[in-house]
Amino acid sequence: MSAPSRPLHILFLSDNFPPETNAPATRLHEHAREWIALGHRVTVVTGAPNFPEGKVYPGYHNRLYQRETVDGIEVVRVMTYISANRGFAGRILDYLSFMVSGGIAALLQERADVVVATSPQFFTSVAGWTVAALRRRPFVFELRDLWPDSIQAVGAMRGQLALRALEQLELFLYRRATRVVSVTRSFRDNLGRRGIDREKIAVVRNGVDLSRYAPLQRDAALARELGVEGKFVVGYLGTHGMAHALQRVLEAAQVLRHRADIHFLFVGAGAAREALVEEARRKGLSNVSFHASVPKETMPRVWSLCDVGLVHLKREELFTTVIPSKIFECFGMGVPVLFAGPEGEGAAIVRERAAGVVVPAEDPTALSESVLRLASDRRELERLSKNARMAAPSFDRREGARRMAEVLRRAADGVAPNEERLEAASNETDASAA
Repeated sequence: MSAPSRPLHILFLSDNFPPETNAPATRLHEHAREWIALGHRVTVVTGAPNFPEGKVYPGYHNRLYQRETVDGIEVVRVMTYISANRGFAGRILDYLSFMVSGGIAALLQERADVVVATSPQFFTSVAGWTVAALRRRPFVFELRDLWPDSIQAVGAMRGQLALRALEQLELFLYRRATRVVSVTRSFRDNLGRRGIDREKIAVVRNGVDLSRYAPLQRDAALARELGVEGKFVVGYLGTHGMAHALQRVLEAAQVLRHRADIHFLFVGAGAAREALVEEARRKGLSNVSFHASVPKETMPRVWSLCDVGLVHLKREELFTTVIPSKIFECFGMGVPVLFAGPEGEGAAIVRERAAGVVVPAEDPTALSESVLRLASDRRELERLSKNARMAAPSFDRREGARRMAEVLRRAADGVAPNEERLEAASNETDASAA
């Protein structure tokens, strides 16, 4: 039988946290809120919010050390070298500075039951492992991205010697971690093939906060404000990064420029945004508009404008292993997904749930044809929307938070992976006998 649950003090290191709105910040915030509701104590060590523009958000300062409480979460913010999410050297300095200042701040906190650090960049996890080792506490590595593979996939770094060094650091952290919590099954399989004990890898996928994301009537006032009133809206909401090949979306928009009723709405920021805005201007694309990132609480209003939610990824083998978080936001809002990316876990989820359309990566022709089909078939659009709404409860963020809390509890209690298997088998036997 399962051991009775006990309150934990969870110390979590992450260089992203709200009011930043990217996927790591959102996942941590929503998980931590649920852990607090379950009776746990959560301390988050992070930096001043500045992602992705490298500008500190209004109301915050890049100070040596400051504390605040957010939804019951104890948040410690430290000074870092701040850099925009572009340019490799600046970002490495950003990562290294948080490794040092975040690690020192974490050592100053009250001794926790378990120390967690999250990727995609691994210098945060170096700090987490160091703190856990010095405080003699279990270390849990939350794996959000296969770094440095993702750096190489987007062409941000080409020096083979540096890449090999980062890979050795990656493998060192996997081996030293008491548990690895992966956001996809593909990441778990990748680690298993590279010699990491699969039994210590738990999969806790991303999800959606169903208390916030639910179907809404189109926000008429916002539609007027953003110039999409009466349009069929293809919405790309999220980071405009090197991994997303969004110039191909502009090529699809150019194919459809004769359709005044179809509009491509981009909302967000990122390393590629300025170049995309300039390219759209140069092409004279009146059916494309760009808008800045909005606070998380405003996102459902923006999603309400979208007839389809666009998920777009570069044509790279690595991206068969990822599941973009916006898929789950689409499900919560009842917005059909238009997935344009390599075949993999993300595409499989959309297909299995019949909640959208999948087209090949970086194929403007296939993308434009799918947009035309969906714009002309409202019955099909409603069917996909209904399926998206039905899929959403399977990806409830609260349930994922509970599963991860149990992984952390077992790590804190020193439950070995093989003992977890025996416990699970015992529970199944008890259930079948009941």
